Amino acid sequence: MGKSLLPPGSDGGDNIEPVDLKKALEERYLAYALSTIMHRALPDLRDGLKPVHRRILHAMRLARLEPGTRFSKCAAIVGDVMGKFHPHGDQSIYDALVRLAQSFSMRYPLVDGQGNFGNIDGDGAAAMRYTEARMTEAAAEILEGINEDAVDFRLTYNEEDEEPVVLPGAFPNLLANGSSGIAVGMATSIPPHNAAELCAAAIDLIDNPAASVADLMRHVEGPDFPTGGIIVDDRAAIAEAYETGRGSFRVRARWETEDQGRGTWTAIVTEIPYGVQKSRLIEKIAELVIARKLPLLEDVRDESAEDIRLVLVPKSRAVDPALMMESLFRLTDLESRFPLNMNVLSRGKVPGVLSLRQVLAEWLAHRRDVLLRRSRHRLGEIERRLEILSGYLIAYLNIDEVIRIIREEDEPKKVMMARFELTDTQAEAILNMRLRALRKLEEFEIKKEFDGLSEEKAGIEALLASETKQWATVRWQVGEVARKYAKDTELGARRTTFSVAPEHDLTDIHQAMVEKEPVTVVVSEKGWLRAMKGHLADFAALTFKEGDALKLAFHAQTTDKVLVFTTGGKFFTIGVDRLPGGRGHGEPIRIMVDMDNDQAIVTAFAHDPAKKLLLVSHAGNGFVAPEAEMVANTRKGRQVMNVKAPDEAALCMRVEEGADQVAIVGENRKLLVFPLADIPEMTRGKGVRLQKYKDGGVKDAKTFTLASGLSWVDSADRTFVKPAEELTEWKGARASAGRMVPKGFPRTGKFG
Repeated sequence: MGKSLLPPGSDGGDNIEPVDLKKALEERYLAYALSTIMHRALPDLRDGLKPVHRRILHAMRLARLEPGTRFSKCAAIVGDVMGKFHPHGDQSIYDALVRLAQSFSMRYPLVDGQGNFGNIDGDGAAAMRYTEARMTEAAAEILEGINEDAVDFRLTYNEEDEEPVVLPGAFPNLLANGSSGIAVGMATSIPPHNAAELCAAAIDLIDNPAASVADLMRHVEGPDFPTGGIIVDDRAAIAEAYETGRGSFRVRARWETEDQGRGTWTAIVTEIPYGVQKSRLIEKIAELVIARKLPLLEDVRDESAEDIRLVLVPKSRAVDPALMMESLFRLTDLESRFPLNMNVLSRGKVPGVLSLRQVLAEWLAHRRDVLLRRSRHRLGEIERRLEILSGYLIAYLNIDEVIRIIREEDEPKKVMMARFELTDTQAEAILNMRLRALRKLEEFEIKKEFDGLSEEKAGIEALLASETKQWATVRWQVGEVARKYAKDTELGARRTTFSVAPEHDLTDIHQAMVEKEPVTVVVSEKGWLRAMKGHLADFAALTFKEGDALKLAFHAQTTDKVLVFTTGGKFFTIGVDRLPGGRGHGEPIRIMVDMDNDQAIVTAFAHDPAKKLLLVSHAGNGFVAPEAEMVANTRKGRQVMNVKAPDEAALCMRVEEGADQVAIVGENRKLLVFPLADIPEMTRGKGVRLQKYKDGGVKDAKTFTLASGLSWVDSADRTFVKPAEELTEWKGARASAGRMVPKGFPRTGKFG
């Protein structure tokens, strides 16, 4: 009979089942929330791992990638994890594996990586097919005893295999390496700590179960970040954070001054706060220097190799190093806050924010539980072995009879069990013995092993019967971990230190950082620049040196950059806060930038990176340039328009919003209108011919929207608009000569 295409019970109806939307959403969202909390975002307190990390370590153990053994391709590890245990994307698994291997991310890396695993600049790791990995000693300790029934196993997602619910966790991984994650309605953020300090605190807690957080803080001073740095919080704030499980730590970069001779100095940063990308930090500082928000700082250089070395150059030798660094701490990630939110899965099931004492107490309880399970497992193994050994002893004492029974009886197993009162296991062991073992089967050897195991059994039984002995054993185990990661070892040495942030006068700090203020930038005909306070409305009242006059003035902010365009086709960039004040006549531009003596200023304006500029030379060549590309970071400026004498740059104007046409007028008073799209957009070059002249050159140009018409302002400040339909006579192809300007066009030859 063929398969029915209709669902079971189909009677032609639509089989729609009404469901309460509110109830359905609640159920589904709760299931999603629980999944995110339990199986993705929050770490288990006992081993400090999230499922993906636990599965990575378990897969590496199965592949026998122990410390000191061979490396394996990360692609193979990721494949094992994804195929057997973790049904998610390979990239997410690889990202998790990479982080476990990064010495700047993990205080005690759990993966020993070979190849490019990224760097503190924020560069990513090489593809998984190029990198190799194996476990570190810390990872091996977290897994220690896993095959001795130390923890429970559960079926994997496809029920084809088993995976551990939690790892034995001999290493205090949760606090030693920290963790962070965002779940549904809750998050966790735990900084790394020093393992030797954690073990010392745990031992103190075993010796004195009533120990308070304050007692434990005699050992655990605070976080110990892999990238070092200095924590500048007071002890009371740190104690409160550990008491409540919530708080934050202010971490500053470590720096020192380096004498450069003749009274000059530089500040050298050797450690940066945890989690800060060095390249992004330098970019931020450079941006602030260009924006003149760090007036005490001249330059920043990255001279890092294996170690971090950022060189901060002050404006002058008179700058106070501490004040300069204070302004940097306030404006950049050289100081950052690391949050503490010890929200973890207690007993692997209940999310909660715990104190330092509660975390250590639960970890120790887990270690005791692991000890008991491993002890019972070993006891079972000993009992099975003792049973077999006693059977061997009976066989040895009655070897001839045993051989006869095996040779002559049809069912030797039953006969032996009845004859010597053997158990099934003992009889099976005797029957499975090889003949060659008979010569080694000496009573002395069997008795020696039997006595040794009996003694071990008595020891384990005594351990299982005494809680005092159990805690003594846990204490010894924790002490062994403390010894391995002692502070006198390279890995165990404390990296983060503690200090108090120096106090500075708020006025001094305020002056050390540029304040945003409105100013009016004034440029004279002879190239003198100044910045007047406030946005002036009347420029007629401005005074100049004898023989000089106003060329242009515009409104800006002290945080702006001024772009100056010269007849040589160069752009120079000057920070508004670097301009002299308005009390005098200012300073010549040639003091501020390296401008050639035979060049003059065409125009100047406040920089807006979103705008575009139309650049035109006297001979009528031009192009459109994005303003964002015109910024010059040096005194030499940026050569943008290529002009050869006798030609020179003549015009620079912003392209109007939505403009689609260009109007250009020559010294011969001929006007030409053509589409803006005919002009190429470039960052540097000569440009294309915009208008053709027999003699003379360009007088003025303008971009406009055809639908709005072409407008100009006459000498009496009246605005004239020539509508689109009346411009037909002057419309032409780019590079043509154009026609005489319409009636009423200003005598100056400019659009106004």
